[in-house]
Amino acid sequence: MHPTSGPKAKVVYLPLDERPCNYDFPWLLSRGSDLELVRPPLEWMGDKKKPGRISELGDWLEREAADAEAAIVSIDTLLYGGIVPSRLHRLGEHEAAAPLERLRRIRRSNPSLKLYAFHLLMRCPRYSSSDEEPDYYGEWGRELFLLGYYGHRERLGEASAEELAELEAIRARLPGDIRDDYLQRRAVNAAANRASLELAADGTLDFLALPQDDAAPYGWTALDQQAVRERIRELGAELRTLMYPGADEAGCTLLARLVNARHGAVPLVYPRYSSTRGPFVTPLYEDRLLGESLKLHILAAGGLLAESASDGDLVLLVNSPGDRMGEANGQLNPDAGYDVQRSIAELVEYGSYAVGRLRKPVAVADVAYANGGDLQLLRLLGRKGMLPRLAGIAGWNTSANSIGTVLAQLMVYARFGCTGSHADFLGLRIAEDYGYCSGIRRRLADGPIKELGMDYFAVDGQRGRAAAMVREELERFLERELAGSGLSVKVGDCRMPWSRMFEVGLSVHAEMAAPSAISMEGSRYVQ
Repeated sequence: MHPTSGPKAKVVYLPLDERPCNYDFPWLLSRGSDLELVRPPLEWMGDKKKPGRISELGDWLEREAADAEAAIVSIDTLLYGGIVPSRLHRLGEHEAAAPLERLRRIRRSNPSLKLYAFHLLMRCPRYSSSDEEPDYYGEWGRELFLLGYYGHRERLGEASAEELAELEAIRARLPGDIRDDYLQRRAVNAAANRASLELAADGTLDFLALPQDDAAPYGWTALDQQAVRERIRELGAELRTLMYPGADEAGCTLLARLVNARHGAVPLVYPRYSSTRGPFVTPLYEDRLLGESLKLHILAAGGLLAESASDGDLVLLVNSPGDRMGEANGQLNPDAGYDVQRSIAELVEYGSYAVGRLRKPVAVADVAYANGGDLQLLRLLGRKGMLPRLAGIAGWNTSANSIGTVLAQLMVYARFGCTGSHADFLGLRIAEDYGYCSGIRRRLADGPIKELGMDYFAVDGQRGRAAAMVREELERFLERELAGSGLSVKVGDCRMPWSRMFEVGLSVHAEMAAPSAISMEGSRYVQ
């Protein structure tokens, strides 16, 4: 492991939006490293549907990058002012892509800059909700999704008679102005995706990640992906850009890539699944097998997949579904796919063996469920005394979000050890992914929150009564679930970033009764 004393390398970070997962997570992970992550002021980042200050953010990026060693840039923020504004703008193709010239200017002014960027492929939710989409999506979202899904299958000759009949009915009833507005914006965004590929191909960018936000095997996002993939091949940019499921973890992924690149390391990651079929499950909100997605997340973070524990430098325990993925709020009544087709007890025992006998950093990608961690897994890790010994853990939102986040934790830990920042981020993941997402969120939203006249998508501000209730419940959860585990987590601040129940913003402090950092000296990982 390498000490973090001495001057730190300046890294400029332009986040995807103002939520903690994008604005805070990479910054928190960097605190225990040899990097100084510089962020724009939070008040410049926008607020959900309100775009960030695009011009000021672009000027800030150019100014700060002039003397930086590296930069990690969200192109969606550079072009549209954030992830949600990227779905709402009214820009033409030229207007949308014009700010990309800033990246060329940055490269010319600082040729030695390590410049990484990520640019999302626009999602197409399968449900009707205007919470993060245009207003008309609340009424017509399902139809817009199916128009693309069935239309794609029709084009491939795979649509059933029932699908074709429903497709014709949707075409007849979907208002033309709504269809045109939605598809025109998609076309503009897809053109901007292709324009960003030029930057990877001509060397302006050292690396470009193209995460697919809430993807599916068929539909508008899959069609956009097809066109982008063809352009990547035309440009010969396959080794400078990767396209895979994800979104809000991308800042963490590129941070890990930077850490590895600066130290000349290519860590080999061995995944150990809780189920035999785990690698062959297609996670919810994604378009490919879990095993395929994992390979690309590791590659994007600067590592490679190891075929065995003996070959691997790092061990990733993958808590996978037995056969198909369910939502975390349904885990109190799991089906046989969870109870019979996987073994989390064996996964925990193997993790303890890997830490104690193999002397390798071990982290947990908890992707058994979508939108929350596996509470039984947390309890078994606690009973085994594994929590203070973990190099990372994540189980929030989509499988891709969790994998990207935990890989970054694992790779930063492997390089810099069990710092106080590492402990706090580990505690944050347990508090948020298990305490809030799986233990508290739905129960509060369906009970006390509703009784107070609020609902899942609208609570009383960032720090109102809803936030106070969350904090109270979370403190009880952490005290109860972590008792005797060797890890204690205390909650500082608690807020609801978009004044809704889906996400929470927390600051926590973690203490380990017996912190155990695994020395990597002598490993092939240390260059």
